[in-house]
Amino acid sequence: MSIKDKLAALLRGQPSAKPPDKESAGTLEPEPEQAPESSGPGVLNQSLLELSAEHQIYRLYNQRRQEAGYLPAPRLCLDEDGVLPPEMVHRELGRLRTVLTKACSARLKEAKGRSGGSRRRKPAKGEEPEEAETAETAENEALALDALPLFFLSSDKLYAWVVVLPPIGGGKELSRDMLYEALITNEIGFGVDTRLADRIAHDERRYFNLYLIAKGKPAFDGKNGNIVDNFPRVIERVLEVDEFDQVDYTALNLIYNVEKGQEICHLIKPTEGEPGRTVLDQEIPAKSGKNVPLPQGRNTEISEDGTQLLASIDGSVEFTGRSFQVKPVLEISGNVDFSTGDLDFLGDINIGGNVLSGFTVRAMGNIHIAGVVEAGSTIEAGGDLAVVKGILGDGTTTVQVHRSIFSKYVENATISVRENLQTDCIIGSSIYCGGEVLVQSGRGVIMGGRVWAAKRICAHTVGSQSECKTSIVLGGKPCASFEQEITQRAVNAMEMELERLECQPDSPVKSSLLSKAKIKLATAEMKLRQLEERRERMAPERERESGRLECGAAYPGTKVRIGDEVFRVHDLSRHCVITMIRDEIVMM
Repeated sequence: MSIKDKLAALLRGQPSAKPPDKESAGTLEPEPEQAPESSGPGVLNQSLLELSAEHQIYRLYNQRRQEAGYLPAPRLCLDEDGVLPPEMVHRELGRLRTVLTKACSARLKEAKGRSGGSRRRKPAKGEEPEEAETAETAENEALALDALPLFFLSSDKLYAWVVVLPPIGGGKELSRDMLYEALITNEIGFGVDTRLADRIAHDERRYFNLYLIAKGKPAFDGKNGNIVDNFPRVIERVLEVDEFDQVDYTALNLIYNVEKGQEICHLIKPTEGEPGRTVLDQEIPAKSGKNVPLPQGRNTEISEDGTQLLASIDGSVEFTGRSFQVKPVLEISGNVDFSTGDLDFLGDINIGGNVLSGFTVRAMGNIHIAGVVEAGSTIEAGGDLAVVKGILGDGTTTVQVHRSIFSKYVENATISVRENLQTDCIIGSSIYCGGEVLVQSGRGVIMGGRVWAAKRICAHTVGSQSECKTSIVLGGKPCASFEQEITQRAVNAMEMELERLECQPDSPVKSSLLSKAKIKLATAEMKLRQLEERRERMAPERERESGRLECGAAYPGTKVRIGDEVFRVHDLSRHCVITMIRDEIVMM
């Protein structure tokens, strides 16, 4: 090898190969395996196939090097550009090792089998020496093995690599036509890199080097349909406390108004899948995206093109868990008084003023009151209740809400709320809450009355310095108990009314009133029995439940009850937590 060739070999990072001399002929050792190349500083190329020096491919390599002199070392890299998924490369390397081992073993076995008969034969009887030499030459030519393009296909048939094994015994070297014929024989006809195929035939590294010769086209499944909402499906009903420890109750928006014909949401239609093709020119089927129905509910309609959900009436939008519906909204710009009378509405009610004493407001949806709920009023909401200025009762004010209540304050009122209650202070009220009572903004005071919460009560202060009697009840089913108490009161009132009617002189009017009163009483008694039976069934579950009181200060006069256990606060306690631990109420 010339000095120039040696320098070129060193620059390429390859050992310079010496042509075999007489002493080393036939005993050349395998060239040491190259270290895996790195794709970056300190990062190994994980796509290189590592083979031991005893592998069959090195036997073929050494045999070729003895015949040709210099030969670049084998390099088997699946992913030169680093674009294939790492898990795919790891999986295919194992398959490539198996394919190479099998092919190289077969190649060596074929070469050994043919070379076994290539001995110099003596002239036959009556045969001239020149004729024997000619026959021997023809026999040696028959023993030659041409170069062999070996193809390796990925398991998904999307990629095809080629590694060319060199000729043996004077066989034909690799040519462009030989490579194309091998592609046709192996039925590789899609995504072939023709420029690479033309270059390989003349490349000095054409043997023992792995090339990505063909790439298929992967299939792309279609995207599923999607719904784009213009209104929130889940309304956040928690008011945040500002840096001044105040809450802006006007910022709570429970009603999202919509006009007739306005878009509530629209549909992005699914897309069709794009089929692919393997390197064997076989189609890879693709799945089309799935369609998604529009969540149509009451008082909504679908547009003519089927892509929009529109409101069919003016009202407020609400998501019910499965569909959007539009509820009618009753707007009261002023007070609820004699000009409006009692309100009973199937949708939402938005009141711009106060609910005056003695009036009733009922709604199947949300109720928003910009003013005050005065003494003697009755409020019933199927959704949420927001009272910007507060609830000011006189002991007869009753509020029933199926979701949550947000009020500036609650004073001298009876309240039943199935979810949470958030307010600045509670004074002298009876609270039945199925979730949490949060009194942490503003004064944050619970003083007097009874507050019963199934889960948790949080307040700055519980009780007062005057040791006002304040009852805290935790756990259980407070709303069910409230319903039972209300029903019991109704039964008692009807019994008194029935006794009063029976004392009156007989008359057609008395008979009619007695008949109606008896029917109402029977209905109320049946409802009361059902509630009592339900409470008895839930008794074991109620005993297992517990609750938690968290407060900044608890004054004497505060009584905490959890189940049948009672805890009384005798001394002022700050930053305390009261809960049930091992069937005993403890203060921490």
